[in-house]
Amino acid sequence: MADAAPLPPVNRRPHRPVIAGIVPGRSARVLREAANYAKLHGASLLVAHVDVTRFVSYEDPDGYVHTAPINLDAVPSEELAARLRGEAEASLADVDVPWSLELLAGDPALAIKDLAERTEARLIVVGTRKRGIGDSIREFFTGSVAARLAHRQPRPILVVPLGEPVGDDEDPFRPKKNTWPEELWPGA
Repeated sequence: MADAAPLPPVNRRPHRPVIAGIVPGRSARVLREAANYAKLHGASLLVAHVDVTRFVSYEDPDGYVHTAPINLDAVPSEELAARLRGEAEASLADVDVPWSLELLAGDPALAIKDLAERTEARLIVVGTRKRGIGDSIREFFTGSVAARLAHRQPRPILVVPLGEPVGDDEDPFRPKKNTWPEELWPGA
């Protein structure tokens, strides 16, 4: 009897993974911390990115999610997936943890919550936002993803600080260096 050709790997969502919520270009520390916890728990790592420029249009009974772009000029998902996969491969090159990438759409807290429920995740790992006035205003109106996750689901959440922490006597809305023109921020 001839040897059968090996079957290709099945790309399934892992069960009870550690989920790492990432953003392109600033996720290396989040990925590394999530991988450490996955290894500690003997779990796989599910790297998740929520594309806020897309929304869920409908979901098939088998669970396949159809999305549509909010902006028709948005970057195609294949290009984004390739970029995220490359960043994850670079960040996790020396880490011995199985991982997979999941692209989600819509509201980040709700999409990650749903993914955590479907996979029965052990832990959710997210990073803080960039420090800046625009992100601070957005967070004021929408709330942080970490805080919204903490209030909407039962799993533990690890929030990884990104960038330099704000000192106790510093204004978190003011940049550390004098980068503002005097007329926009008097006394900067």
